[in-house]
Amino acid sequence: MFPAPIQKSSRAWQLTYQGLLPLALLMWLAPLVAVAIFSMKPDSDFTTGNYWGLPSSFEGFSNYGRVFFESDMPRYLLNSVFITVPTVIGAVGLSCMTGFALGVYRFRGNLWIFFMFVAGNFVPFQILMVPVRDLTLQMGLYNTITGLVLFHIAFQTGFCTLFMRNFIRALPFALIEAARVEGVAEWRIFWYVVLPLMRPAIAALSVLIFTFIWNDYFWAVVLTQGVESQPVTAGITSFNAQYRAAYHLMSAGSIVAALPPVFMFFLMQRHFIAGLTLGATKG
Repeated sequence: MFPAPIQKSSRAWQLTYQGLLPLALLMWLAPLVAVAIFSMKPDSDFTTGNYWGLPSSFEGFSNYGRVFFESDMPRYLLNSVFITVPTVIGAVGLSCMTGFALGVYRFRGNLWIFFMFVAGNFVPFQILMVPVRDLTLQMGLYNTITGLVLFHIAFQTGFCTLFMRNFIRALPFALIEAARVEGVAEWRIFWYVVLPLMRPAIAALSVLIFTFIWNDYFWAVVLTQGVESQPVTAGITSFNAQYRAAYHLMSAGSIVAALPPVFMFFLMQRHFIAGLTLGATKG
């Protein structure tokens, strides 16, 4: 049973909805606006207690200039790129193959293998913190970009497989059967028949995984330390001084760190929406 569209609701409920929507939007945007204002304030505003008022002087160019040219923020951003891009390629690439195998072939144990892929998503990360850290130390991958990439690929492949397997099972199986009748090899069926149909799903999944990995803070702190391997989410804390945090620089760094996922979404928006809504109107 799905909720009725707002256009079919009573007039009173429509007015209530229209009144609450701007309020919810303001509540959602309030923290972002506060961080943006913080990033334009001088350091003196925080020492004098001017946390929520307007800036006493506009220091936006100075703050962002210090973030880019007087800190390690460019290196942290580059580390995030080196971590996020290979993870997206690896996780989405593996999930396309595992999703094809689990979605197309019927064999004994198919459901159990699929369950193993999905089960890892229900394990809290905090439980895995110590064993994963010990494993990376034993393998010599602690505090390395490679170790963080391999770890993210391993954990994201489960969710990606769930997404891809369900997407592939919704495709018309007659296309695969027709290709088999023509004697097309299985890998060619995957590459030339199934994969082109998966492009909306690949685009939607790539945006989701890019956002997840870029914004990851927990594992960035657990598995890395130092400017040589930490991503931008963990590197922002480098603006913390010994006795006081540089909130104006941390806010500017936060805005800079949030821009790549936003650009990624708007760049892939059409494909992202198509991938999420594909099949939603089928009977």
